[in-house]
Amino acid sequence: MKKIVVALGGNALGNNPEEQVIQVAHAVKPIVELIKNGHQVLLAHGNGPQVGMINLAFEVASKTSSVTPLMPFPECGAMSQGYIGYHLQNALQTELRNQGITKSVATVITQVEVDPSDPAFENPSKPIGSFYTHEEALILEKEKGYVMKEDASRGYRRVVPSPKPVKIVELDIIDSLIKENHVVITVGGGGIPVIKNKNQYLGVAAVIDKDFASATLADQTHADLLIILTAVDQIKLNYKQPNEISISSISVNELEEYVKEGHFLKGSMLPKVEAALSFVKGNEKREAIIASLEEAWLAVEGKAGTRIHQ
Repeated sequence: MKKIVVALGGNALGNNPEEQVIQVAHAVKPIVELIKNGHQVLLAHGNGPQVGMINLAFEVASKTSSVTPLMPFPECGAMSQGYIGYHLQNALQTELRNQGITKSVATVITQVEVDPSDPAFENPSKPIGSFYTHEEALILEKEKGYVMKEDASRGYRRVVPSPKPVKIVELDIIDSLIKENHVVITVGGGGIPVIKNKNQYLGVAAVIDKDFASATLADQTHADLLIILTAVDQIKLNYKQPNEISISSISVNELEEYVKEGHFLKGSMLPKVEAALSFVKGNEKREAIIASLEEAWLAVEGKAGTRIHQ
């Protein structure tokens, strides 16, 4: 049996609650196959469209109603963790029962500590929320202290930092659930970013990459394997070019060379590759896999995906 952290990509979730219920029912099937084969599974997930939808809803409502507040971004992240966790938890419980497996599923609203001196705070780059005119953006910068940047000539959007995860605050709770052999859904959307101030954790307006958070979860729970599920079946060199090459197995050193050569896009495969490397590097007992959702359980058996090793 292996302890496996599964990072579920945003392509497995819906853009609205109705769509999401349908999609997660499909998404959990290969994850239940892992559980059925005796593995201990911790499930992480993205939340980009969902947290954007929540943030936008409060933005619009606050403009038209004096009683609706403009919701702080950490609270929007917590809301997205709750409702995505609910859908995943419900779908997992249903599929486990369908397979005759008696096992409980728990969603942990998870805070993830970040370093206040992380360089990302000096250069906010992650766009969130709706589009504004230049004039509206200037008002928001003055009144709310937001950092606003033009986004692909479509208008101005608020941007927030994307710091690296340092520590999972609820780690002891997660470990307790693992010891009781429960399925745990955690670090949703990369976790709620917090900064420690004496005995208190303070939420910050930021977005932690969910793949890096998943790698941190795998590291701090001493997992054997990190699986990052995405829309492609394997890591590709020369992606979508005539000389495209699929990789089924690769060492840390080889993969780092391909990163240096610029084979992976910053907004696409690069963070997944870097997260996988951060988990595997320096520990010969660990492995990471990047694979498609449908082939998750085949990838664990070495029949699909890209396996990253020492």
